[in-house]
Amino acid sequence: MSIKPKNLQELLGIEHPIIVAPMFLVSNVAMVKAAMNNNVAACIPALNYRTVQELRSAILEMQGAKTEKGAFGINIIVNKSNLKYKEQLKICCELGVDFIITSLGNPSEVIKKAHQKGIKVFCDVVNLEHGKKVASLGCDALIAVNSKAGGHRGEMQPEDLIVQLSHYCDIPVISAGGVGNKEEMMQMLSFGAVGVSIGSPFIASHEASVSDAYKKACVTYGAHDIVVTQKISGTPCTVINTPYMQKISTKESALERILNRNVLLKKWVKYLRYRKGSSDVILAAKKATYKTVWVAGPSIEHTHKVESVEAILNRFIQP
Repeated sequence: MSIKPKNLQELLGIEHPIIVAPMFLVSNVAMVKAAMNNNVAACIPALNYRTVQELRSAILEMQGAKTEKGAFGINIIVNKSNLKYKEQLKICCELGVDFIITSLGNPSEVIKKAHQKGIKVFCDVVNLEHGKKVASLGCDALIAVNSKAGGHRGEMQPEDLIVQLSHYCDIPVISAGGVGNKEEMMQMLSFGAVGVSIGSPFIASHEASVSDAYKKACVTYGAHDIVVTQKISGTPCTVINTPYMQKISTKESALERILNRNVLLKKWVKYLRYRKGSSDVILAAKKATYKTVWVAGPSIEHTHKVESVEAILNRFIQP
């Protein structure tokens, strides 16, 4: 029986218990390089690359920049909505990454094939039921996505989720959500997490692949400006409460509620909403537009200027 790692440093061979979280459209190779140069881990969503060849090139570049106490990973959506899932997994296993983070769906295939190549697998979970399921499949750690996470979040408070998972699942728990400074990071560790996955503070980094308007929004707005909407994908998602979001409302319309009760139409309504919502997010992330759908979590409260990834990391790792 393997010994449970004491912390994220031991699990990934890094110096500090931090993963720069995978963020749709935001994460890129430059961010990962900066993270590894500062002896932490970082992860990129596979879906940030339009083609598998682009993903291959990115992995090779990150391998070439790997540091002694840095680590990099790829985030893969493993349900049927990701048509490139099989190819993405194949490339990760063929080239070799330090870890894979799975989101949605059943991660059993990822766990099996990644472990054959010595790649660790961490699984996003939002409650104890999910945690027990993926732990039984043999994953290496749980990413505990709590109610303070940016983007698609969980419903449980950080302390409750971390304590439950740590107590009932015999694998490490990495907390995701609600960390914007060192004090908040230490709080998550005190609950029993072995490390933290931090995303939103890095949106306002020089290296991030988003518009200046998006970055400045993360500086201008704060925790009280974060709202939860189902308008993007049909699943609760945290966004900045811009005038456009106030105009379209975060709630389902009467027609949407009726359609969502129809068994035959429900999945198609959710799919069309996802396509429309994703289009708005992509448009807003890349250029200034009145349709500002900016995904972020309440941890932007501690973001006061656009900085380098290194400067942002110093918030968490400096004494």
